[in-house]
Amino acid sequence: MAFQIGHVGLNVTDLDQSKRFYQRVFGFAVHHESADGDRRYASLGYDGATMVTLWQQSEGRFSGAVPGLHHFAFRVADLDAVRRAEATLKEIGVEFAYEGIVPHGKDRTSGGVFFTDPDGIRVEIFAPSGAESLTAPVSDAPTCGFF
Repeated sequence: MAFQIGHVGLNVTDLDQSKRFYQRVFGFAVHHESADGDRRYASLGYDGATMVTLWQQSEGRFSGAVPGLHHFAFRVADLDAVRRAEATLKEIGVEFAYEGIVPHGKDRTSGGVFFTDPDGIRVEIFAPSGAESLTAPVSDAPTCGFF
């Protein structure tokens, strides 16, 4: 038996803001949405397949200090795709964990950008190869481990 992640559900503080963010950065379409009072949510993805469901049921900001989600990552074909995503993220003023594209660790070929969404949830966009000539910002742990 093999498992694959079907989608990621995220608690957000402002559904409209988060929806705009995920649509702009990832090009997601809205598949399902409910604006019903205190039960607001939106399912987003591509070609009818949900990738992320946003649930407006939170206050405050994401905290890495409690058990739960550490971060989630999106894989793209190559570093050019990461660069395009990085340009979009810069246009909308996203806060990055590191400056520019970085490898997943010392002597690793994969790498990407690490940033937070409007609620402070940690997100990564990476390519499986092409980052071997870049310098890792963390020498003794995976780059995605402590951002």
